[in-house]
Amino acid sequence: ASFNVVKAGWQVAFMAPTEILAKQHFQSFSRFLKNFNTKIGLLTKNFSQINEEKVKKKEILEKLLKKEIDILVGTHSLIEEKVKFPKLGLAILDEQHRFGIEQRAKLSSQNKEGLFCHFLSMTATPIPRTLALTLYGDLDISILDQMPKGERKVITKIVSQKEREKIYQFVREKINEGKKAFVVCPRIEESKNPLGEEVKAVKKEFEYLSKEVFPDIKIGMVHGKMNSKDTEKVIKDFVNGEIKILVSTSIIEVGVDIPKASILIVESAESFGLAQLHQLRGRIGREGEEAFCFLFPSKTTKKIKERLKAILRAKNGFQLAELDLKIRGPGEFFGKKQWGMPDVAMEALKNIKLVEKTRNLAKEILQKDPGLKNFPLLSQKIKNIKINLQ
Repeated sequence: ASFNVVKAGWQVAFMAPTEILAKQHFQSFSRFLKNFNTKIGLLTKNFSQINEEKVKKKEILEKLLKKEIDILVGTHSLIEEKVKFPKLGLAILDEQHRFGIEQRAKLSSQNKEGLFCHFLSMTATPIPRTLALTLYGDLDISILDQMPKGERKVITKIVSQKEREKIYQFVREKINEGKKAFVVCPRIEESKNPLGEEVKAVKKEFEYLSKEVFPDIKIGMVHGKMNSKDTEKVIKDFVNGEIKILVSTSIIEVGVDIPKASILIVESAESFGLAQLHQLRGRIGREGEEAFCFLFPSKTTKKIKERLKAILRAKNGFQLAELDLKIRGPGEFFGKKQWGMPDVAMEALKNIKLVEKTRNLAKEILQKDPGLKNFPLLSQKIKNIKINLQ
């Protein structure tokens, strides 16, 4: 899509939520289009580059305005005031659930003239169809429900603390076979959840695994408070095999592509949402080989067991999203609760036919009367909702 836009004489903006992911996309674009005369730029808070050459941010901005950059990949840096595309034809947002509505709108209006362009929004986070139609009612929705490289063989198990030694032994065996492992914790520093219970932390787990469990195996650590240079080095060492185990927060959840990563251990698994666990599990077995996901809950109540078992039952992310909605409850549409007993609006969202009918009617009304001049009661209702949300 980007290449066709460039061939037609327009520019492309591609925004990702993290620097790690933006760099990966930049490398992918560079690899795919290496035999074509395409200028590809990378712009993040700490990094700027055009094709193979590292440049200053000022140079990126100048070349962008002169239309000497065809595709610009970056983070939130792309929606800064100084960044202007003279001919933006396509804006792409990856992992769109990480961005707000205003950021989405700002990206697609980054033209120098303030014109809106074609817009493609992507996510691998599973979401129930009714919610997708409601939240993204202004967009046409396409669903990709096939795996890119055939069926992925990821064996997922909920593991008790007493089986920990057995799992560590299994990890050691797999690493000796040339595989790699992720260990994911919900926190960077030691902390307690709202109930006063200990939650696993990256720094402490890194120390423990390095000294007590795998002293002979090279282990790395990444988290959101590290600077980009250190994070990049750790990821690079993990990709090339110098580091065999990577201890991380959910920073690796979005799009990090590590060949040969076939084991995922999630500590305090109950602290993560099901969609998040699904995303994390997507980091392993990416080359089609057998992979293993071990979920270690810090505590096991009936509700926690039910939630985590949904991961085992669901065959794909779409089923998982529906199960998560059913187990947790949809929460409130106009309130702040994101789970539990639904309010009237959220209850209505369970009815797919009603949602589709409402969506089509809303589109019809807005096409004929975008200012809602003929619908004063509806217009007032919308104003009241906006006031309440503020």
